[in-house]
This record gives sequence, C-alpha cells and structure tokens, in this order.
Amino acid sequence: MADSTSTTPRSSRLERRKAQTRAALVGAAQSFLAAGRTNAPILEITQAADVGMGSFYNHFRSRDELFQVALEDALDLHGTVLDRLTADLEDPAEVFARSFRITGRLHRRLPELSKVLLYNGLELANSAKGLAPRALRDIEAGARSGRFGAVRDPQLALTTAAGATLCLGRLLHDQLDRDDADASDRVAEDLLRMFGVPADEAAAICRRPLPDLDTALPDRSID
Repeated sequence: MADSTSTTPRSSRLERRKAQTRAALVGAAQSFLAAGRTNAPILEITQAADVGMGSFYNHFRSRDELFQVALEDALDLHGTVLDRLTADLEDPAEVFARSFRITGRLHRRLPELSKVLLYNGLELANSAKGLAPRALRDIEAGARSGRFGAVRDPQLALTTAAGATLCLGRLLHDQLDRDDADASDRVAEDLLRMFGVPADEAAAICRRPLPDLDTALPDRSID
C-alpha cells in the first residue's frame, strides 16, 4: 500500500508553483493594464511574468480573461483595504469620507493599483467590487437616515463621487508636487457638503486622523 504522506509534500509544492505562476501572470497583466496596454501580445505578458507560454493556457483561456481577472484582483484589493479601515465606523458620512480620503492616498501609496483603476474608469464606476458598491451603500444609508439630505438620487451621487475619484487620481499622478492627503481631504469635504452635510461638520469629519494605511494592506505573498 502506497504511503500517502509521500505524495502530500509533492502535491503541496505543485499547488504552490501553480499559485505562483498564476500570481505572476496576474501581476504582469496589472502592469500592462496600468500602462493602458490592453492589446499586448500574450507572449509579451508571459515574458514579463517570466513564465512559459504553455503555462498561460493552464490558467487562462484568453488574454481578455486574464485582464478581467487582473482588474477584479485590483478591485478586490481596494475593497479589502477599505473594509479593514472603516470597520469601526457606523456613521455613513464618516464611512464615505474615510473611504474617499484613503482612496486618494492610495493613488500615491499604491501607484500601479491606482493606474489599473484609472485606465479602467468605467469598470471602477460600475463594478460590483471595489469602491463603487461600498460608496453606493454609504450614500444610500446616508440618504435614508437624512445624513445626506441633499441626495435625491444615490446613483447620480455615486456618479459624481466616482468622477471625483478618477479625476483626483489623474491630478495626483500628473502633479507630483501636490499634497495628496490635503487634496483628498478637501475633495471629500466638498462631496460631503454637496450631499447635505453642514460645512463645519464636513470639515471636522475630513480632518479626523486616519488609521495606519500600511497595517491594512493585505499580505499578497505566496509561500
């Protein structure tokens, strides 16, 4: 009778190698997405990932499928960071503002993630992952509670917020001497005021200390 324990380490090593290959392909695809190179040949992507062409088709059926997975991975990372850093809040105005302020800072803290999202702005605004569904949840909660008394249509409010997020990110990449924290806080404050939060309260919310961003970034290493 074969000793099953002898195959377990080999199986584990194989699974790790497969996970590493998939992660390398996704990471390479994100680099191409960040550069706006969505027509890059598969061979170029595999070379950037340092994997063989055959390995690509062990994980993905097409370049479009890889790019979709890469974008969803970026959105998942963004959403995970926001969830971790807003878990202690209940006021929808505070949750919305903190999420926006954090997102603004991530444009510089995680520039490749930022550029992936910026080059796929329509996906950011309409995706069921990442910032958009969380922002819509908070806007709807604020409108129901009267916290966002000026919001008549949460979807339109979300469109405004998404546009502000994308334009702010582009500005922060183009103007590297601009203070990203100050810019993010000021835009967040303007959005709160537009949604109906009194000016003095909006200012106070957007000047509150933020949690340590570094502690919230997920460990994406593969052992």
